[in-house]
Amino acid sequence: MQSLRELYKIGRGPSSSHTMGPERAVKIMLARYPEADSFRVTLYGSLASTGEGHGTDRVIRETFVPKPCDILFDRTTPCPIHPNTMDVEVLRDGAVVETKRVYSVGGGSIVIEGEESAALSQDMRDDVYELNTYAEIADYCHKNNLRIWQYVEQREGKEIFTYLGEAWEQMKRTIHEGLTTTGILPGVLQTQRRAQILYNQKHIDESAQTRENRLVYSYAFATSEQNAGGGTIVIAPTCGACGVVPSVLKYMQESRGFTDEQIVRALATGGIIGNIIKKNASISGAECGCQAEIGSACCMAAAALAELFEMGLDQIEYAAEVAMEHHLGLTCDPIAGLVQIPCIERNAVAAMRAINALSLANFLTSSRKISFDLIVTTMYNTGKDLLCGYRETSSGGLAKYYPIGS
Repeated sequence: MQSLRELYKIGRGPSSSHTMGPERAVKIMLARYPEADSFRVTLYGSLASTGEGHGTDRVIRETFVPKPCDILFDRTTPCPIHPNTMDVEVLRDGAVVETKRVYSVGGGSIVIEGEESAALSQDMRDDVYELNTYAEIADYCHKNNLRIWQYVEQREGKEIFTYLGEAWEQMKRTIHEGLTTTGILPGVLQTQRRAQILYNQKHIDESAQTRENRLVYSYAFATSEQNAGGGTIVIAPTCGACGVVPSVLKYMQESRGFTDEQIVRALATGGIIGNIIKKNASISGAECGCQAEIGSACCMAAAALAELFEMGLDQIEYAAEVAMEHHLGLTCDPIAGLVQIPCIERNAVAAMRAINALSLANFLTSSRKISFDLIVTTMYNTGKDLLCGYRETSSGGLAKYYPIGS
C-alpha cells in the first residue's frame, strides 16, 4: 500500500477524481512535453458524463495555460478498465506526436496506461506498506505489541506525523472557513450554504445529544460546502467525502479535550483503513458508487474514533466494518454533476454513523461475525454490480428525477 500522504492530500475541490486527478495528469504531461504546441484531451465515462458539473474541463484548461487545449466529451465509448478515463494527445506543428491514456482512480491518484510502476515517487509506491489486509496488519501488531499508529510510524518514520499534523491543521481551517462563509454555491442548483445556520441555530430545549448532532453536522457541512465551492480541503479519502473524518475529530477534540498528537495518531489509524479499501477495492464513486466514497470515509472516521478512545485492534476493526456494512449499495447520483446534492448531507449523516459505529464497537465486538476484509470485498463487488447510472454518471437516481430549476 502507498504512503498516507497519497491518501490525505491537501488540494482544491470539488472532486478528487474529476478535478485533482486530471490536474495531476496535465502537470505530468506539461513537464514531459514542454516543446508541445498544444494538447487535446478526450474525456470518457464518468469524466465525460459529469465532468462539466465537476469542473473537469475548467481545471484542465487552466492547468494547461499558456498552452492551448481542446477538450472533447465522449459519452458513448465504453471504458473497460476504469470509468474515469481520459486520453491526452500531444500536438506539434498540427500533428499528434504522442498519446497517453490516463485513469483517474480516486482520491486524486492517477495511473498512466503502461506506466503503473514507472517513475513513481516513493509516496506512490505500493511497497511503503508491505501488508495489504486488516488481518495481516492486526496479526503483525498483535505479535509486536503495536497499535496501528505505531505500525504507521515503523513504515513511514516519525515525519509522517508532521505531515498528518499539517493535514489536521488544514481540516480545522476548512471547518472555520466553512462556518464563516455564507451565500450560494456555484452551479445551476443555487444551493445555499447552511453550515453557519446549523452551527448557530440552537434548539429551544437542546439536549446534549441534540447539541452533538448539530455541531457534528455543522462541521461536516462546513467542510463539504468549502469543497463544493472550490475551496482548499483535505481528501479523506476523496473530495466528495472530505467532511466525515474532520467533523467527528473536531467535535471529539472540543468535547473531550483530545490533544493534537492524539488526533494525528487517530488520523494514522483511519488512514490505514482507507488504504486497505483503496488497495483491495476502490474509493472511486465512478467505479463503485458512493459506498466507496462516503462509506470509506465513515470507516476511516469510525476507526480514528476507536483509536482516540484507545480501543483494541478487534474493536477498531468492528467499528470500521459496521461503518461500511451499512453503506453497502449506496449510489453515487450527484444532481447536475455537482458535488452538492445529496453529497453534502451524506457527509453529515455518515459522520454521525461513524460515532454510532464507535458505540457498537464498544458494546458488541465480542459477538461480531463479519471481518473488515470481508466487507471490503463485498463493497467492491456490490459496486461492480451497480448499474452504470448509479456510479457517478448523473444518469440515475436523484440526478435523473430531480427537475433542474426547482
